[in-house]
Amino acid sequence: MKSIGNQLLISHLEDRVELHLKESICLFQNLHESVLLKPASNGGWSIAQCLEHLNTYSRYYLPVIKKTLINQPQKEGSMVFKSSYLGAYFTQLMEPKENMKKLKAAKNHSPNTNLDAYAVVAEFIEHQEELLNLLKQSVAIDMNAIRIPISITKWIRLKLGDVFQFLIAHNQRHIVQAKRNLYISYNVPVED
Repeated sequence: MKSIGNQLLISHLEDRVELHLKESICLFQNLHESVLLKPASNGGWSIAQCLEHLNTYSRYYLPVIKKTLINQPQKEGSMVFKSSYLGAYFTQLMEPKENMKKLKAAKNHSPNTNLDAYAVVAEFIEHQEELLNLLKQSVAIDMNAIRIPISITKWIRLKLGDVFQFLIAHNQRHIVQAKRNLYISYNVPVED
């Protein structure tokens, strides 16, 4: 696995989260509820379901990360992060790409169809703002030493840097899916 400086990794991840935040506000926040709740033409999730799925992950990971960061000592000098094999694998699995393999959502992360679409979008935006804050707090800590249990089984623990990378790649994957639904609803090209 490749090593990367904390500062560079966090900066890259912040850029991605800021883009997710911008897209959520510009593309989804002011959509009519009927568009947000409209199922995908292929039978897939609606825009609101895509974002609610991501909210379920944030509801688990963000409080765990926040609690873990409370007593972490700030280190002097530049820190270096190195992904674990499993962390890099999970992140690569989530990264959006051409002909993405469809993955089945874990039961505790499957969104309902009966959603308050506006509340879902607002919560997603709040989570992105909180994620940015947690990233900023992590620049001067050892992200190799902190292990976070994954949401589907507490037996597997990933390094904090891997959790951040996985979470943000996963967000990107489902934002791409939501944008595809938006494109189909309005027949307007939306960049991936």
